[in-house]
Amino acid sequence: MAYNAAESLSDCLESLAGSGKPVSSSEIIVVDNASEPSLVGLIERYVGRSQVIRLDENIGFGRACNLAASRSTGRNILLLNPDTIAHSGAIDTLLTAVREVENAGMVGGRTVTPSGDHDPRSCWGEPTMWSQLCFATGLSRLLKGNSVFDPESLGDWKRDTVRDVPVVTGCLALVPRNAWSAVGGFDMDYFMYGEDADLSKRLRRSGLRVWIEPGSVVTHVVGASSPNSGAKTTLLLAGRVTYLRKNFSVKEFHVARMLLTVGVAWRALGAGLLRRRDAGWLVAWRQRRQWLNGYPPYNGVDQSVPHF
Repeated sequence: MAYNAAESLSDCLESLAGSGKPVSSSEIIVVDNASEPSLVGLIERYVGRSQVIRLDENIGFGRACNLAASRSTGRNILLLNPDTIAHSGAIDTLLTAVREVENAGMVGGRTVTPSGDHDPRSCWGEPTMWSQLCFATGLSRLLKGNSVFDPESLGDWKRDTVRDVPVVTGCLALVPRNAWSAVGGFDMDYFMYGEDADLSKRLRRSGLRVWIEPGSVVTHVVGASSPNSGAKTTLLLAGRVTYLRKNFSVKEFHVARMLLTVGVAWRALGAGLLRRRDAGWLVAWRQRRQWLNGYPPYNGVDQSVPHF
């Protein structure tokens, strides 16, 4: 799925179809999610016209990925962000991994920054009531990377060993088609952010393995498709609220959403005191009506796209 960020997308496709190690027996399908200007011309430099899907409306990350998956024919479905550059052998490593695991659900790899530093965003811990409390009290910020008080960070683990994880993120993930079909792919109630955590949980609930193979490495240019910090933070929060609504009991959901709101309020207050008027948390607090109820349930027909 691609939305704007033409330069990053070009680098990504080049790493797959150009200078990188060829991906064996693969097809590359790219959804241009209503980019302005259109990216179709750029995409067709790397893949055939039949492998490009141009949308007139931005339908969000999960729905676009579902659409691409429905057009694909392979035994495995690879999700790869347009702001990534695949290192040599990255995809073949994942393919080998799923062939060797009988109950494979989803496997991810290791992401690094453009400078080559460790980037933890390839996987996360599961959102829980405890992690919401740590967010609300600021413990996850004061003790960032602590396995107890910032549990979703998974501690100081560098993603450099094979390990089962609660959440593999959609920036780099390989899912066998039978597993994808068994759980129905991404939940279309999500517009952007949170859908990968939800998919990971549904796969694990089905008894399938979700894990990291560190030999698969991509460079991740974070946020190329959603660079505005205020808009991105608002999207993240809407995704989080949607996840809480779908995976917590009704009582837990209301408590967790309250804790989330308190955490955002504290961070917005701090940004205001520091006069950081363009800070993401401050913008998100001002726009809290847009994320407090999460994304509206998808009813199977076209919906207006959230505008943040």
